[in-house]
Amino acid sequence: MARLNLAIISLVFLGTVLGSRGQYEYDDDNVVAISENSTLYGLSEDFYRHACPQVYSIVRAGVEAAIKIQQRNAASLLRLFFHDCFVQGCDASLLLDDAPFFIGEKTAAANNQSARGFEFIDVIKASVEEACPLTVSCADILAIVARDAVVLSGGPNWEVALGRRDSLTASRAASDHFIPDPTYDLPQLLSSFQAMGLGAEDLVSLVGAHTMGFSRCTSFEQRIYNQSGTHHPDLNIEPGFLKQLHDRCPPHGDPNTLQPLDWESPASFDNGYYKNLVSQSAVLHSDGTLYSEAIAGFAGIRELVEKFAEDEQAFFASFARSIVRMGNLRPLIGDKGEVRKNCRRVNPKF
Repeated sequence: MARLNLAIISLVFLGTVLGSRGQYEYDDDNVVAISENSTLYGLSEDFYRHACPQVYSIVRAGVEAAIKIQQRNAASLLRLFFHDCFVQGCDASLLLDDAPFFIGEKTAAANNQSARGFEFIDVIKASVEEACPLTVSCADILAIVARDAVVLSGGPNWEVALGRRDSLTASRAASDHFIPDPTYDLPQLLSSFQAMGLGAEDLVSLVGAHTMGFSRCTSFEQRIYNQSGTHHPDLNIEPGFLKQLHDRCPPHGDPNTLQPLDWESPASFDNGYYKNLVSQSAVLHSDGTLYSEAIAGFAGIRELVEKFAEDEQAFFASFARSIVRMGNLRPLIGDKGEVRKNCRRVNPKF
């Protein structure tokens, strides 16, 4: 606890100091071109140009500090954006604690004891509030945080369209229904993404976020011991890798033991994830199915996996386009929702 408190104090201090220096200078040469016109969705890259130009510096400092504490935090912060956007759109509903009039999303199956990094968002928000009170939404902070987590881990850069507002409620039931499960097969994954207005290429590129981070044994133990109730492992797992997973997650072992999703470079945002898929060394069933099931009837998906495994820049460009598209879906804009002062609860009504 003392270490966490020290980390939070350091984040606030670092964010405030850097925030006073003006907008963070990004390397424009590395920004991936985005074809979508975000203004069509009511969002704009220049939304805070006058109201809070230092927001980029404050957020970047917070993400840098979080990753310095633990590299795994980059994947956790990126994951928050995905799990938020898949429920009610990108409206920061995931960040809300339970309230008398709703059960929040943090205890949903996909998030409970799994979603991490809320304390870093709290600190970043506090620093932003100090610089620009009631100006920048928690939803927009999550969007910037996701981009910075990728860039600081070696991945692509992209312009973040801003102007979202925060939701007034959350839904655990919607979270349980809409967030893809690690046991999903390919048709279920496609259906899940299509329900969000996202296509097959969006699916293949966005799950590439699994090139960073870890999974608990409980998320894939069925795949390595009792696939589809057969009492046998998934036959699509490369035997040598299956042994690694058995050693890492033995029967009756600790279900919370962590396994890198990209076992060669879990701290880097690269195309190693797709190389693992091609070599049948995916950890999660939902990941492995992108290559194994694509043999029968989904050749285009299999070809995308192979393309991204061979061409990292093609993956980067596709990921940037898809995450912008995801972030543009169903935003709260104008007078809808609110700009929360505290990301964990709606603003009090007087």
